[in-house]
Amino acid sequence: MINKLINRIENLGAPIVVGLDPMLGYIPECVKAKAFAEKGETLEGAAEAIWQFNKAIVDATHDLIPAVKPQIAMYEQFGIEGLKVFKQTVEYCKEKGLIVIGDVKRGDIGSTSEAYAVGHLGKVTVGQNSFYGFDEDFVTVNPYLGSDGIDPFIKVCKEENKGLFILVKTSNKSSGEFQDQLVNGRPLYELVGEKVASWGESHMGDAYSYVGAVVGATYPEMGKILRKIMPKTYILVPGYGAQGGKAADLAPYFNKDGLGAIINSSRGIIAAYKQPGYEKYGEEAYADASRQAVIDMITDIKSAI
Repeated sequence: MINKLINRIENLGAPIVVGLDPMLGYIPECVKAKAFAEKGETLEGAAEAIWQFNKAIVDATHDLIPAVKPQIAMYEQFGIEGLKVFKQTVEYCKEKGLIVIGDVKRGDIGSTSEAYAVGHLGKVTVGQNSFYGFDEDFVTVNPYLGSDGIDPFIKVCKEENKGLFILVKTSNKSSGEFQDQLVNGRPLYELVGEKVASWGESHMGDAYSYVGAVVGATYPEMGKILRKIMPKTYILVPGYGAQGGKAADLAPYFNKDGLGAIINSSRGIIAAYKQPGYEKYGEEAYADASRQAVIDMITDIKSAI
């Protein structure tokens, strides 16, 4: 799957992933009104609004981008109805040829991680039959329970030819409370990066590992160090745009081959119609605004790397 992701990035010239994080506040009133008229101001109505919103954005952008990254919490908040839409979104994106990175940030003791891995990447056995659960292509994973929380994911990835992005240095402001703490004179995130590189050696694609890393765009100097520590690791970079990361900060995340990183933008794309410069599209043309925001992001990143 990492080879497929890289091929799509190269063919499209777009090292970006669109985060499908559909808060109700991002959804235009016209979309919500139609959904609520059909299913009421209920969890079902909210889920319908999310689905129609997602579908329109995917329809408008799928030919420009290699991948999407739905954040499962934005769906879980609506309970079972939200999870149904998460699954529906994953399936629809795959129909459109997109690679799906499930932003689920799972990680637990061995048996629990095995269940998470099976549910999101693999097949669950029911009697004589096997079924895919959510069936993403990659998922994000929290490594802080150690190898016994990661090994089950790697096992399922090998079986299914899928991949991971493991949290190393996250983009949020308080990440340093733990991730920057020194262990034997070195910041913890560097030690995690070394471990990710080691895990990745067991599951390699042609040039890069199926075991990737998450490193925020808001810390480019740390990204430069981690790029050297993890030369064969693909880096998923959140924090561009709304969180303050700039295109000029992104160059250290890429290797000399121009590959090695994929940059995420969520609300900057899906809620572009609310952003300065795109208000002219208005609510009803929100998907067109998202398409233009993708084009502008690709241009911005190309100019920086």
